[in-house]
Amino acid sequence: MHIAGSWILLLFIILLAVVTLVLLHLTVVGEILHQRIPDRPHRRLLLASVSFFITFLAARLLVYSITHHVGPFGYVIVGGRHIHHLVWGILLLLLSGYATLVEVGTGTTPASIFFSRLLSIAYGAGAALTLDEFAIWLNLDPNAYWSAQDRESIDAIILFGALLAIGTWGAPLLRKARENSANAPQK
Repeated sequence: MHIAGSWILLLFIILLAVVTLVLLHLTVVGEILHQRIPDRPHRRLLLASVSFFITFLAARLLVYSITHHVGPFGYVIVGGRHIHHLVWGILLLLLSGYATLVEVGTGTTPASIFFSRLLSIAYGAGAALTLDEFAIWLNLDPNAYWSAQDRESIDAIILFGALLAIGTWGAPLLRKARENSANAPQK
């Protein structure tokens, strides 16, 4: 019996979201996060960044296990057509983008904070699933995965991951450096 890879990825993303949200709501981790990163957009960037890298790793491991027949995993085939995981990534990006446009998760209530965090995790996961198959949609070639062209996907992952990391860590550091230079005594 084969288990479709997309179901495994979906369950993994749900598990990732649940564990992250439980950690943030029911443990001291959420308090520490608020103290260390007081700015809400940067907390969202951090969650998206963590979700992005973990989902990318999980997708690569799952595809590797499918292509090398490790475990009971298989591709999603609908009507004889292989549905790539970038489709699920695009759907997650569309849903999280739409929810952000209608300002879900922008309030200060516990429910709003919960949805803010959930949307951040969904965005990171959707971006990872989409960019993991960048070479496929760039070249319109389903055989680009695990080929020399797949380097394009890795480059896209590295560039977008760096952008998320810079937004998470770089902006606060630059702001702090700017504040320090403004408060420094003038010669």
